Amino acid sequence: MKRFHVHVGVSDIDRSIVFYSSLFGSAPTVTKPDYAKWMLEDPCINFAISHRDGAAKGIEHVGMQVEDRAELAAVQGRLEAADGPVLDEGATTCCYARSEKSWIADPDGVVWEAFLTDGDSTTYGGSPDLGGLVSGKADQSACCVPQVVAASASSPSCC
Repeated sequence: MKRFHVHVGVSDIDRSIVFYSSLFGSAPTVTKPDYAKWMLEDPCINFAISHRDGAAKGIEHVGMQVEDRAELAAVQGRLEAADGPVLDEGATTCCYARSEKSWIADPDGVVWEAFLTDGDSTTYGGSPDLGGLVSGKADQSACCVPQVVAASASSPSCC
């Protein structure tokens, strides 16, 4: 089973936790001082929020979380078949979890990740360098968001 993933940058983590807990009718499954995550079954989504100084607010990136290596290989194959460069990040730590990830940007610069999570981490983690991907929306300083190149010199890049 694949699970849709959305990561949103917020300005007030506590207020946003209250809002999304009410919206989803559920408390987060993971809560940290700068991060919260809901693993919902209905709808089937991994919804995360984080507060990072200087990071853009709003949708940072979207993705597809898989349950096993076979599903990850299938989704990574679809990324490779899409029209754009793919970064196979491999094993990494991000959002207080150990994962294996690949990244791609759609033609309009929306950053997507495909990932398999295989454990927790005590640290938030770092960001990969996706210099070959194109995006006009990604925040260059946020964790779990690829470092990207702006689609044009006139549009600033900032997940």
